[in-house]
Amino acid sequence: MAEREYREKRDQKDSGFSDFVINVRRVTKVTKGGKRFSFSALVVSGNQKGQVGIGLGKSKEVSQAIAKATNKARKNLISIPLRGATIPYPVTGKHGASKVVIRSASKGTGVIAGGAVRSVMEALGIKDILAKSLGSANRQNVVKATLNALAKLRSAEHLARLRGTKVGA
Repeated sequence: MAEREYREKRDQKDSGFSDFVINVRRVTKVTKGGKRFSFSALVVSGNQKGQVGIGLGKSKEVSQAIAKATNKARKNLISIPLRGATIPYPVTGKHGASKVVIRSASKGTGVIAGGAVRSVMEALGIKDILAKSLGSANRQNVVKATLNALAKLRSAEHLARLRGTKVGA
């Protein structure tokens, strides 16, 4: 836990982004001469102001895999409309066998979510949220399902433009 907090603070000082390593897997390739090991890392990166991205990096060393994943995550940022410290309305996202249900929460509730979903919410800058992960607990699929749900969100201004009305009218 202390390592994650240190990394988050270091990155915020440098660039305003916070990075969370969700998963590091060791992958084994069996060859004629023996086994070859490599690593794949899943990283969530966000500016805590409504932008978040995920990246998957692969390398022979853990640190290089994390660095690659971080770079990919920062290149693939998506903007999420927020309403204060929460989301505007409840959404559901699916990826593979994973399903994530996300609901807005009143001020002071905090982040009530599982590990992978919690990291995405913290990187996004959401302070009050209720989330439930259903189905497969595969971290990679849960993170992708979470981003799928968040990508469905639209701001009040955007919806008003689609309807041809003004906000609050």
